[in-house]
Amino acid sequence: MSILESPETYRLLDPSGMLRHLLMFPDQCERAWHSATEFGYPKDYLKVDKVVIAGMGGSAIGGDLVRRLAMLENTLPVWLHRDYGLPPFVDRSTLMIFSSYSGNTEETLSCFSDSLRTQAKKIVLTSGGKLKALAEKERIPVLTIDYEAPPRAAFSHSFVSLLGIFHSLRLLQDKSADMKESLGVMKRIEDNVSERTPLDANLAKQLAADMFGRLVVIYGAGLLSDVAFRWKTQINENSKAWAFHEVFPELNHNAVVGYPLPAETRQKVMVVLLHSASLHPRVSTRYQVTSEILTKAGIKHKRIEAIGRSPLAQMIGMVLLGDCVSYYLAMLNRTDPVPVPVIDTLKSRLAQSE
Repeated sequence: MSILESPETYRLLDPSGMLRHLLMFPDQCERAWHSATEFGYPKDYLKVDKVVIAGMGGSAIGGDLVRRLAMLENTLPVWLHRDYGLPPFVDRSTLMIFSSYSGNTEETLSCFSDSLRTQAKKIVLTSGGKLKALAEKERIPVLTIDYEAPPRAAFSHSFVSLLGIFHSLRLLQDKSADMKESLGVMKRIEDNVSERTPLDANLAKQLAADMFGRLVVIYGAGLLSDVAFRWKTQINENSKAWAFHEVFPELNHNAVVGYPLPAETRQKVMVVLLHSASLHPRVSTRYQVTSEILTKAGIKHKRIEAIGRSPLAQMIGMVLLGDCVSYYLAMLNRTDPVPVPVIDTLKSRLAQSE
């Protein structure tokens, strides 16, 4: 019997309760939506022609997905700033959103401090820390995240809160109906991938079993490009494992050429192809041809179909599935998914060098 079928596995290997965050994901998305859409934004924030979202790690990935939605609607430019300082084009017509779950991310704090010298409109999304204190001192609107979790497990807030900001400021089309659909899709997925659902009927457990002991590569395209990146980072942080991601159609111009060598690597790779029926027909054809090339090269792979009608439902549903896969892979790797001691060490060393 797989260890994924034993309740004892989750009790022993997940003492910090990552599973609890997964189970609360849909409800927290709904909560974040209401908080962001009921927030009182300054009226002049409606008058912007570009958006900069500053953040790192789990606090930035939500911005990637919101930017993707904006691209699908051909609306205003959205820039993700994962760095110190400011992009050079920031001006009074720019909306800057500073996303840091802890409120102590040094790159985001650097960007925030530099932004105070500009006339850009500003919003802070955080649970507290230095960022909240500085924003309140400067009388900058703060949308507070009141959910306690590791930053990557607060995706429900870091993404949906941003979505609510864009919706409220009319930077995207009305997302009310899409959000309602998304909640239904998430609950449907959650029921199917619960820890109580047996392996033979649980797609997340099956994928984790396929990935176990292998180097994982996630393929995505279009609306699922950034979702593929989310899968990669969750496998890194939750499963404590190597993972990478690639994007169609670009990967057909380079990655496919590298399948043959090293020969021994082919036996230790697992490729997951995240697909949506909404993708360009030619891109879908590329998925099929690439699968055939992977089969010929002897590389284990599986194609996963997004569910839902709207891009939002497909994206957020696939995020939830990937989070669950990374959790079950952590259990198979017999590792607690919550602690990230390497990152803690890195931050400590950086603090010493200030």
